[in-house]
Amino acid sequence: MKNDSLKGQHRINEQIRAKEVRIVGDEVEAKVYPIAQALRLAEEHEADLVEISPNAEPPVCRIIDYSKFLYQLKKRQKEQKAKQVKVNVKEIRFGPQTDDHDYNFKLKHAKGFLEDGDKVKAYVFFKGRSILFKEQGEVLLLRFANDLEDYAKVDQLPVLEGKRMIIQLSPKKTAAPKKVATPKPADNASKAAAAEEQEEE
Repeated sequence: MKNDSLKGQHRINEQIRAKEVRIVGDEVEAKVYPIAQALRLAEEHEADLVEISPNAEPPVCRIIDYSKFLYQLKKRQKEQKAKQVKVNVKEIRFGPQTDDHDYNFKLKHAKGFLEDGDKVKAYVFFKGRSILFKEQGEVLLLRFANDLEDYAKVDQLPVLEGKRMIIQLSPKKTAAPKKVATPKPADNASKAAAAEEQEEE
């Protein structure tokens, strides 16, 4: 069952140890009840007495079908997770002597990733003796960052880690410039003003 991870987090029915509880909910008067009366009320509603705030004085309970209660909790957790923005890190690999065609191809991909809101981790991989070209790798990565300056900000300048020289880039938060090119409402307003002037004449 999907709700198993949430089960056991709440005391229900006879598991509730308090002598009296405060009941909240739609179908029951919100007040403090002795536990025996609260359990009887839950039975009358063919539902469970669920302790939702055990640390309150007295503990707060709801009369609800427990499986329905777990379903609602699970749904709320899913919605909260969906609201959390996931940031992916996309890797782009270069060789120390990457030609222009390959470079431009990877640059285009990086722009796409950044526009989608992903971070970019670009690195130059040095095989064997090519580590001698590490300055070349650094120049390449700095050029890459420079070519992406409209799309990204540099989180970390080129740094050598083992056989890889790495640079980290984050997407720039830009205000949508597309909205600027919509002066239609202003046109309508001027038309309306012109119509009013004609009526006054």
